[in-house]
Amino acid sequence: MMTVFQGRFDGRTAIVTGGASGLGKETARRLVAEGAKVALWDVQEDRVVAAAADVGAIHTVALDVTDAAAVEAAAQASHQALGGRVDILVASAGITGATVPVHEFPLDSWRRTIDINLNGLFYCCRAVVPLMLAQGYGRIVNVASVAGKEGNPNASAYSASKAGVIGLTKSLGKELAGKGVMVNSITPATFDSPILDQLPQSQVDYMRSKIPMGRLGHVEESAAMVCFMASEECSFTTASTFDTSGGRTTY
Repeated sequence: MMTVFQGRFDGRTAIVTGGASGLGKETARRLVAEGAKVALWDVQEDRVVAAAADVGAIHTVALDVTDAAAVEAAAQASHQALGGRVDILVASAGITGATVPVHEFPLDSWRRTIDINLNGLFYCCRAVVPLMLAQGYGRIVNVASVAGKEGNPNASAYSASKAGVIGLTKSLGKELAGKGVMVNSITPATFDSPILDQLPQSQVDYMRSKIPMGRLGHVEESAAMVCFMASEECSFTTASTFDTSGGRTTY
């Protein structure tokens, strides 16, 4: 069950990528419930429009985050739709890629996974940071994974892309420290989400077996962490990672 902190995001605005499902959608739902105006971005127009109606987002953009020019245009459009402010970016768009050993990994799947999970996230941060600097306030939450810390076998592209997200977060957070913009990443273990449909059951079982609590996470648990990171309360932590891993990672 979602615990709502009434008014925590009153007057704040947010862009959530990958907002049509999973962690992006659940985070958007909570941001709206706590007072934020939210713009949802996702690749399929029908899904993002339906998700926005479900969670109460006021603006939608259908785009592929691997298109840097489209991301820049979307940031400007959302900035205007949200009343001339973008206080929060939750960069949640991502795919799993193929589930095969490195020596068998399809080149097109490798390129697409890196392009969406890392390059696309970079384009989103790059487009939004100037807007936040101009207003002297911002919170960026990049969705990484425990796979970016530990690596999952047969998931090299996903693991590499999420390790890149962690590295980008640390670099950007240090660049913006002292400028009112906090940049952090979340590194969840596997949780119930539509993204699991991209994986064979054997891979899901492997990832569950690595979690000391013995269960998959709940999307609401990670959304709660994201919303803390997106809030004014997260005022002295930047360039860092927050785990929601059931004990799998403790560093």
